[in-house]
Amino acid sequence: MSSVKDAGSPCWREPATLGLGDQCLGVVRLTESFVPDLKITPREGGYARGQEGLEQILYAALKILVEQGSKALTLRRIASECGMKAGNLAYYFKSKEELLRELLNAIISSYEDAFDVIVHEPTESADTRLEKLIVLILDDITTKKTSRVFPELWALSNHDPFVQERVDELYQRARVALNELVAEINPALPIEEREIVALFMSASMEGMTMFAGYQKPWRRQMPAIEQLAFRSFLHIIKSLKPGEINALIGD
Repeated sequence: MSSVKDAGSPCWREPATLGLGDQCLGVVRLTESFVPDLKITPREGGYARGQEGLEQILYAALKILVEQGSKALTLRRIASECGMKAGNLAYYFKSKEELLRELLNAIISSYEDAFDVIVHEPTESADTRLEKLIVLILDDITTKKTSRVFPELWALSNHDPFVQERVDELYQRARVALNELVAEINPALPIEEREIVALFMSASMEGMTMFAGYQKPWRRQMPAIEQLAFRSFLHIIKSLKPGEINALIGD
């Protein structure tokens, strides 16, 4: 959630959970789930003012991507959103590609932390942790940020090899948690088959963005969709026999 600000005190924020509602940046938080908008890793040897500028730029880029789309995501527009000259942006990022790489890393890092909390909860069964992870992912899809950012990235990746590589990397990292739970629930499955199951689960949930995401027609039915997803995924994981998927592929 967004950071707490004490009455009568300067804006306070925690870098790992800084949201777009932080009044120091003068922008509006877009995520209402407990997954932070971004997790920005401090640069080595950076000083406080430099880190604040870095964060401001990345949050401005995220805001533009959500509110105006990928076509508006130019260095000049980002600089304007931050109240700085376009040339000053080069102090932080040498190119748009470098900025985009760091933005996507900050996005997926926030999810990795949230997933890790669920997957490694020691008091919960693997089935329960899988359910919680599915609910988190699908709940997050209903937020404005997620419903808008990821379709923009999908569209960009169709025409930009650099973005395609970054998006592939992003989803590979996101599937680690699903893969880990699949292995725990059905340890007999070979690694390559677990990866296909995790891919199927991830793609099935991501596909709901266009139907039950932010301001989409099936948004209100998301609680039912979450349970359908959990029950069907759990049945698939538990019922699969080693080699069954590879046999379907023909290997």
